[in-house]
Amino acid sequence: MNTKRFTSISSVAVIAMVGTIGCASAGSMKDITKDDVIAAQTEWGNGIVAISSVHSSGGDYEARATEHINTLYAYGDTAVMFKPTLAAEDQFRETFDEALSYFIGREGTEDGGFAIKGWTNVRWENNAVYTDKDSAMAMGNYFFTGPDGSETKVEYTFGYVVDDEGDLKINLHHSSLPYSAE
Repeated sequence: MNTKRFTSISSVAVIAMVGTIGCASAGSMKDITKDDVIAAQTEWGNGIVAISSVHSSGGDYEARATEHINTLYAYGDTAVMFKPTLAAEDQFRETFDEALSYFIGREGTEDGGFAIKGWTNVRWENNAVYTDKDSAMAMGNYFFTGPDGSETKVEYTFGYVVDDEGDLKINLHHSSLPYSAE
């Protein structure tokens, strides 16, 4: 059995990244690393910003959101447990179509399009990252910068698995707003 590593990170700067995050191939002995998880987080954040940007410029934001989900989530490979931040009626998004609805909105649903709110940056602060040969988890806070420069703090837990091509894919995504006693 692999040694499990727990790593705390005080802050992670968002850097530009393009393409699919590659890590251990399905048949290799290389464990997923903390850097693999951070790269996947960066790509996810950049994707949310890109969807917002395409939407703001009048482009095909549905195509960009589709690419985001297909590239980063494990829909079609394994079960995906997705509990979005702003979901109450349809709390869990088990399918690609439900995830797409959450990210870009769909008339007649509670979905207002989380990824088209004009986000300009996503900043990650991991509380802990766990990795092993073919799975990983991360928990912490991420901060979404709005068009006015204000930040929205959201709590997250992400789980990752390695697909058949050796790419890290999200199989668990839980987000929630921090508790407020008021």
